[in-house]
Amino acid sequence: MPSVLSSYTVAGQHRVFRPSLSLPPRPPSALFLLADDLAQEMEDVDFEEEEEEEEGNDEGWVLEPQEGVVGSMEGPDDSEVTFALHSASVFCVSLDPKTNTLAVTGGEDDKAFVWRLSDGELLFECAGHKDSVTCAGFSHDSTLVATGDMSGLLKVWQVETKEEVWSFEAGDLEWMEWHPRAPVLLAGTADGNTWMWKVPNGDCKTFQGPNCPATCGRVLPDGKRAVVGYEDGTIRIWDLKQGNPIHVLKGTEGHQGPLTCVATNQDGSLILTGSVDCQAKLVSATTGKVVGVFRPETVASQPSLGEGEESESNSVESLGFCSVMPLAAVGYLDGTLAIYDLSTQTLRHQCQHQSGIVQLLWEAGTAVVYTCSLDGVVRLWDARTGRLLTDYRGHTAEILDFALSKDASLVVTTSGDHKAKVFCVQRPDR
Repeated sequence: MPSVLSSYTVAGQHRVFRPSLSLPPRPPSALFLLADDLAQEMEDVDFEEEEEEEEGNDEGWVLEPQEGVVGSMEGPDDSEVTFALHSASVFCVSLDPKTNTLAVTGGEDDKAFVWRLSDGELLFECAGHKDSVTCAGFSHDSTLVATGDMSGLLKVWQVETKEEVWSFEAGDLEWMEWHPRAPVLLAGTADGNTWMWKVPNGDCKTFQGPNCPATCGRVLPDGKRAVVGYEDGTIRIWDLKQGNPIHVLKGTEGHQGPLTCVATNQDGSLILTGSVDCQAKLVSATTGKVVGVFRPETVASQPSLGEGEESESNSVESLGFCSVMPLAAVGYLDGTLAIYDLSTQTLRHQCQHQSGIVQLLWEAGTAVVYTCSLDGVVRLWDARTGRLLTDYRGHTAEILDFALSKDASLVVTTSGDHKAKVFCVQRPDR
């Protein structure tokens, strides 16, 4: 398989490969037909809640700086723990939501591991994948962990017993997410379908989209709806119980290129979508109407670029809502972090990175936004002032994913240098 940052073309757009977003299209799978037979059994899914972790084996971790790692960005290592069991680029990371003591990582080596944040101790390997593991995450109660590879093989383990309890082959995988309050797993595939399974009994429902990849998706906070973005620029808000689209945004309401990311605010009333067309659209989850459009300003007005060239050289890579102020953050491939004021729908701050932004996350309860980028650095920004608060270094290649603990004391990163790292976040205002 090519390097994680190899490029490819989707719908006429030249893209940098990102495992959690658009993948090269392949022939649709016929496996979704199996799901329709089980659809009726999902009607009584109870979206409610529960428990967590333990035990171990030891290798695969290194404390503090290391020599001889793959990559070109040498320098100080600010990390507390380095997990080094992967033998290729590490694509994804997720923390267990109940205790924030465990991480699961997946990589280009076709492997996924569950390990302890405090010392990097391996708890168990999520074995059996035969393609790059691009999605991984814990259930709402931390009792289950799911992993998914590019070929569409999904597996679920019980964390306490370390036993595999469910698996399914769904076709080329684009994204995967657990339901926020139930043992229900959702995933989007390259054939345009969104799947929903009750785990571990396997009851299944499919939500059939257009005949193109379902490139990103998110369950709304009410647990009853999900928003899914597609490669053709359309957006659908699905009723998870009834199985029908409540709203469909297409044409001028949708995007003019493949969607790359989607986010919702805390109460689920607003949705933010991002695309390779360089636009972020603010959508009312209730009405399905676009209530705002954000475009890059100084970035977009590069005089030597025509319109088509601009959208090829830049795109929205990540976005999210602040939980304490009416602010939204949008991260672009050209390295721009834009902070928008939702009440006035104006650009409040523009923060420049030296290389492309891969992902951003807001810290809960504050106006601090975290970014990770292709230069291998995690940065913390004060969204009220646009000021850089601090940065954390240690990777010798691009950061491909990161996660933030609930109390924002730890940042966990994964990288093209084959490592995952744990950084202790220290700020003077804590």
